[in-house]
This record gives sequence, C-alpha cells and structure tokens, in this order.
Amino acid sequence: MSELATQQASRALLFLTGTRADFGKMEPLAAAARDAGHRVTFFVTGMHMIERYGLTKLEVQRMPGVRVHEFLNQRPGDGQDIVLAKTVVGFSDYVTENRPDLIIVHGDRIEALAGALVAATNNIPSCHIEGGEVSGTIDEVFRHCNTKLATHHFVSSDTAKRRVMVLGEPETSIHVLGSPELDFHAGPSGVSIAEVKQRYDIAFADYGIVIFHPVTSEQDTIGAQAAALFAMLRQSGKQFVVIAPNNDPGSEDIFGVIAQLPTDQFRIIPSMRFSHFSELMKQAACMIGNSSAGVREAPFLGVPSLDIGTRQTNRAQAVSVFAARAEDSDAIGNFLNQQWGRRYPSHSGFGEGQAAHRFAAVLNQPEFWAHGLQKNFHDHE
Repeated sequence: MSELATQQASRALLFLTGTRADFGKMEPLAAAARDAGHRVTFFVTGMHMIERYGLTKLEVQRMPGVRVHEFLNQRPGDGQDIVLAKTVVGFSDYVTENRPDLIIVHGDRIEALAGALVAATNNIPSCHIEGGEVSGTIDEVFRHCNTKLATHHFVSSDTAKRRVMVLGEPETSIHVLGSPELDFHAGPSGVSIAEVKQRYDIAFADYGIVIFHPVTSEQDTIGAQAAALFAMLRQSGKQFVVIAPNNDPGSEDIFGVIAQLPTDQFRIIPSMRFSHFSELMKQAACMIGNSSAGVREAPFLGVPSLDIGTRQTNRAQAVSVFAARAEDSDAIGNFLNQQWGRRYPSHSGFGEGQAAHRFAAVLNQPEFWAHGLQKNFHDHE
C-alpha cells in the first residue's frame, strides 16, 4: 500500500447517532468506511439509551469492527433545549479527548445539531448526511442549521443538492449518494418473514405497518390526531404492526392512545432489528403514518404508503405515496380499501441502494481531505 493510501486508510471517523432511524442510515456508510480501512467510532446517545424505545444501543453494539461510546443525554421531561445543551457538553468532552479526523451527523435531530455545533466550534471537518430536504416542522430548521455548520454534504437526490446550493454551499462540497438506508433494503434481509413473526410475536397473516411520530410544532393536537387515526384503523378491522413513536415532545399523548388498542388487531413493538424490520416492510400490505420510512423505503420497495399529517409534507413524489390528514376518515378508508396489498414499481427518487459505495469512494479522494474549514457563502447563478 502506498504512503498516501496508508494515510487515507488511517482516518478516524466519528459517527453521532441518537435514534434507531439515523443509525439505520449511518450503518451502511460506517461499514463501507470500516471496510476501506478507516477507524470508525459511534457516539451513541438519545433514544438509543432509553429502554422504553427498545434500548437500541444494543443494535449499535452488534456492529463488528467499530468502537462504541455511550452517553445519556436526557431525563424524562427534558425539553429540546436542555437535551441540546447536555449533548453539546457530552460530545465536546469526548471530542476533546479523542480528536477525530471527521465527524458525521445525520438529518434533523437535536443530537445532530449538537454534533455539528461541536465540530464547527472545534475546527473539525464534518459531513452532514441528507441535508437539503424538507421536514415540515422545526426539524427542518435543525436540518438547515446542520447544513450551514457542516463542511461536507452527502445528499440523497439532485433536488436536495440544489437546496443545499441555495443555502450558499459550494457545489464541490456536495455529493449525491442516495438515501443510505436503501442499501440495506436493496438486498436480501437475511431473515424470513416467519422468523420475524416468531421473534416479535406477530400472529397476523396479513398486516399493515403503522409508525406515527410526534410533530414538535403540533404538540397541542398530536394526541387527538393519533386518536383519530387509530380509531379509523381499528374500525377497518384490518391488522397492524405498530412501531412505537420517537421521543419528541408529544410522544406521551401518542403512547396513551396506542396503549388502549386491542392486542388481537394491533401488535405494538418498541423497536426492531433492521434486518427484521426490512423483511417486515417487504411483506407488508401497506404502510401508514408520518415516518420517513413511508416516503423513502416504502416506495423503494413498492409498498403503498399513506402519509399522515404535515411531518413529511412535500418530501416524496412517488406514485405509491398518498396523503391524508389524521382526521380525514374518508381518505384513510379509501386508501385501505384500494391500496391494501397492492405493489408498485420500485421508486428510485432517493437512490438505488449504492450510497455506501459512493461514500467510501468520496472518502478516498485526496481533495475531500484537502477541503478548507473556512466557510464562505457561495452565490450560485
């Protein structure tokens, strides 16, 4: 191996993960970087550390060939500002002791904002995964803040690339990868649906998947939205696997609704292993809720999905994605009657499942590491 290649292979990469969702997107990238010879560490915090949400830090620990550092960044009742402050302090302490060559954050979560802030204020190169997208809530503000703080951008589409450029970022710092989680869904899950059902005690022969998260700007109404949605699903008589919501403000109201659902019609699961969730999605009759999985993974797999409310507004263009308000019983009923069990051609608007390969290729470019830390606003014609 040449001296340059040896230097490239010895980079220390620090991934910050706060949720099961962002780890699912980071895992393929981290694996590709690890296999290319880089030293990979995960700073694990947020929902991963909370038993109610499946204690998904265990999922990170199962990844071979990487280091894991855990940090509890919140207590029940902490506001997002407090969680941000705690995460900044904890992550900064770790970065001071273990100076990485590159910090990688994802999306629009409060933990990612903390990581981007620490990287910028400590003059450490950072890359932001899936910038330039719309989220419909305060999360979108966090996402665009992360874009302005990061030195490199790995986006999911050409549309996202244009938005990042509108924010004043140089085109040379933006790389179109596609959505990393599609890498995992593109291949065999490695488990059978029978194994999935046995592990998670799912007795349904035919099922839909429901994931309904809080919307931080709609805390006052999110409980009523959840009640309306699940009332209609219950009325349909169909059976559903419900994945618990994330821990954003308003989650308690959603938990209160799903706790009252009949167990012969709804199977409620805090979290799932990614291989098992992938197989569950591939075999599902449909997907309902406001998770990004409904506008990304579901269209990629050809599964019809119903996007509820504002959380993913304007984020998907696939013909298999439909939209409705939680209170619109007619629209929800029509979707269940007309789309249940249908299959669509795979939608490639967020990539073809090659993100990890592209990520590793970019890291192997000398100009990537030569990119300066001084940020300037670029006015694009």
